[in-house]
Amino acid sequence: MNNLTALVLTYNEEDNIAACLDSLMWVPRVVIVDSLSSDKTEEICLRYNNVKFFERQFDDFASQRNYGLEQIDTEWVLVVDADERITNSLQEEIKKTLSNPEAEGYNIARKNYFLGKWIKYCGWYPDYTLRLFKSVYRYRGLVHESPEIKGEIGKLDNDFIHYTYSNLKEYVDKMNQYTSLDAKKKYQKGKKIGVSYILTRPILEFIKKFFLKKGFLLGVQGLILSLLSSYYQFLKSIKLWELNNIFEDEIK
Repeated sequence: MNNLTALVLTYNEEDNIAACLDSLMWVPRVVIVDSLSSDKTEEICLRYNNVKFFERQFDDFASQRNYGLEQIDTEWVLVVDADERITNSLQEEIKKTLSNPEAEGYNIARKNYFLGKWIKYCGWYPDYTLRLFKSVYRYRGLVHESPEIKGEIGKLDNDFIHYTYSNLKEYVDKMNQYTSLDAKKKYQKGKKIGVSYILTRPILEFIKKFFLKKGFLLGVQGLILSLLSSYYQFLKSIKLWELNNIFEDEIK
């Protein structure tokens, strides 16, 4: 596996990073890009002989990942988050795939866990994401960023595990961060919204997640997740409205 490096972004991940790196022991080199953690993240990472640790002030996820890609000299990269785990079956499939690759990149499905349950519904599975690709490619986008691949993209059969949030506070904190980035992205594209959108978009999101995507089959977790998804759309909408109305008024 000398043609593969793993890339992991971290920020105060002392509770997650050891299990993540344990699942990457088979990768010869792991590049960590840390956003100036104040906990024991760096100390834990440096216990692993295959880790190269870099620090960079966070601006956006695409820039962080692209900085990490610049530190990689292998042909392929496997991008993993600190709260994700590579299973043994996925490890073997990756090794087999890279022994004779037929594409420029590969989508991998995530098994997302939330409040102690695998979220099979609510549109959370299979959650395919492009994580294995040639390291010459770069990311674009402020949020939900993805690498721009020129060529064929394949799909692997095995999932990796994603322990999304350890508690609801963490979920809400991340939601606040992502909605700000999402609103900024749409503002930069010139998108404007009105009151009717702010009112209806969250309602439609709940209907989609809880009923159409069968969130009701997950019990309380499905209800909570559907409500939080609705709230995400509400936050994103009012933050975009704020940028278009309050911010623009202030700079005039």
